[in-house]
Amino acid sequence: QVQLVESGGGLVQAGDSLRLSCAASGRPFSSAFDQYAMGWFRQAPGKEREFVATIHQSGTPTYYAASVKGRFTISRDNAKNTVYLQRNSMKTTDTAVYYCAANYLYLSRTQGEYDYWGQGTQVTVSS
Repeated sequence: QVQLVESGGGLVQAGDSLRLSCAASGRPFSSAFDQYAMGWFRQAPGKEREFVATIHQSGTPTYYAASVKGRFTISRDNAKNTVYLQRNSMKTTDTAVYYCAANYLYLSRTQGEYDYWGQGTQVTVSS
């Protein structure tokens, strides 16, 4: 069974740092995780889900939304079938449910092009 499981969410204060993880398991990830570009998206209360960051199968290149560029870093460990999102200098506007997603072979900022999705993890940033 294909699974993407996010972890690391919670309540933090503005200015804090926090790392999210997304572990992939099941077929096809067990043998082909390194063939999937991975992305992070988020959905704030009352808003549509939006792109945050994406990373190539090899680890480079990476792309970011303008709102997080310079503060967030996406990375991956293909040996662990895991993708990370390091978030620094967090703002109250970063409050959202964060989702990871997998896209076979291609980098994309478009959520409709992703093949698999996690259930999401809540991040709340207080002032």
